[in-house]
Amino acid sequence: MTRRIAAAATAAVLLTSGCGALSGGLRGVDLPGGANLGDNPYRLTIEFTDVVDLVPQSLVKVADVPVGTVSDIRVGPDWTAEVTVFVNGDVALPPDAEARVRTTSLLGEKFVELQAPRNAAPGRIADGATIPLLRTSRAAEVEEVLGALSLLLNGGVVAQIRTIADELNKALEGNEPEIRALLDDLNVLVGALDDHKGEITRAIDEINRLAGTLRDRSGQIETALQDLPPGLRELEDQRAKLVDMLQALDRLSGVATNVVNRSRDDVVADLELLRPVLAKLVESGPDLVNSLSLLPTFPFSDGTVDAFAGDYSNLYVKLDLDLSELLKNMARSGEPFPGPDGPLGMLPPTSQLLGPLLGPTSPSLPDFPLIGEGDLLPLPGEVQPPPTSGSAEPPEEGAEPTREGGLLGGLLGGDR
Repeated sequence: MTRRIAAAATAAVLLTSGCGALSGGLRGVDLPGGANLGDNPYRLTIEFTDVVDLVPQSLVKVADVPVGTVSDIRVGPDWTAEVTVFVNGDVALPPDAEARVRTTSLLGEKFVELQAPRNAAPGRIADGATIPLLRTSRAAEVEEVLGALSLLLNGGVVAQIRTIADELNKALEGNEPEIRALLDDLNVLVGALDDHKGEITRAIDEINRLAGTLRDRSGQIETALQDLPPGLRELEDQRAKLVDMLQALDRLSGVATNVVNRSRDDVVADLELLRPVLAKLVESGPDLVNSLSLLPTFPFSDGTVDAFAGDYSNLYVKLDLDLSELLKNMARSGEPFPGPDGPLGMLPPTSQLLGPLLGPTSPSLPDFPLIGEGDLLPLPGEVQPPPTSGSAEPPEEGAEPTREGGLLGGLLGGDR
């Protein structure tokens, strides 16, 4: 009996002295079977607009695996819920980790789920970091789902489906063939669109490129639109002159049409006459082309290019246009004019014909008769005979006789 009293007294003392350790109540005692925080957990602060009935000591999970626990829940400065959690130090979360309040089952307890976003940032979240409202959310509650379902079933969309069906039946009643034809046409339209989807896609791509070009040239388009009103005003000011010009052009076109109609037969005839000439030009086409290729390359044609060892050739030409030398060369030839059977056959050799033209430097050449009496041209130095006509007066006494130097005596040294 004494032992039982001592045990009860000891338990009472322990309970009394433990009130200081449990000053926060049983809520501050870690529950058995919770998450393993390890030796070095880190703390995170998560902001929620609503935590529903989340309580301290709730689990923190990553991929439905417990990795931490909820330490504290309090109201933030902006009337938001701030939840402090501790997470196992071996769990590496990205700096932009997201948080969500979920339920273990339909009527289960709440827990905080941590997850990485789809395109997570590199690195690791720091100890004491805060996950803001933009990266937090919560799952829908059963009460919210049942309330939405009640709204749908009681006077909501479901109640209106019957009305919609009745009105649709009234609209389609008696129009079944037209509706069937409409559906057939719609089927054909959809099939045609499906067959040309490649062209439609290319057209959309071209429109996209056109839009990009217009966007790149938006400044030029804006300038053109700004300059357009002055141009329109100028056209308005010149409208009377433009109308007069168009009317004059109309009259000109009428006159031109009349001229063309009247000269049509002559033009056709001229073209018919031109046809043989063009035909001969066509026949001589290759020869004409070959001859034209020789003109700019004279005296070295294309066929002589290979005869020169190098990339260029030289040609020196000395052209002596001294008229006296030309006449001397022709006089030395001593050949008669061509055509002995023609009218020129009676002419003497070129030396006799050109003698009077050479002046005093010419050799003594005999005279030659032409048709009638007298010489064609007197030799240089000869005295001109007096005129035989009775009407001409004889030369005066004491006057020097006139000396002729030939046809070109004045040019080649003769005197008068």
